[in-house]
Amino acid sequence: MSIALWIGQILLAIVFLMAGGMKTTQSREKIDESGFADFSLGTVRLIGVLELLGAIGIVLPALTGILPWLTPLAAIGLALTMIGAAITHLRRSEYPNIIVNAVIFALAAFVAYGRFVLAPI
Repeated sequence: MSIALWIGQILLAIVFLMAGGMKTTQSREKIDESGFADFSLGTVRLIGVLELLGAIGIVLPALTGILPWLTPLAAIGLALTMIGAAITHLRRSEYPNIIVNAVIFALAAFVAYGRFVLAPI
């Protein structure tokens, strides 16, 4: 079970490092092209920073053994991020994107449950 959880943690870290990196480094024009035109630049940057922190938090505490209880909390935070993303896509009638949000949500929920209950660090 621990191996499956580590795979899930690494996948989540990769996804959110890429997403957060894009939101924190790209120009306003590129961000607008990515579908964030109805959000202020500050909001997009904040979401990006939170995604980057979640990506770090999903791996680093478990890897180092320093405050390992932060790993499932990071997973919960990433799951909540996916709920917010799904609501945004639902509001825009972007239904295929909701499926992607649901898959990432399920992976984050699996990691949170796994690190709290099945194989705590």
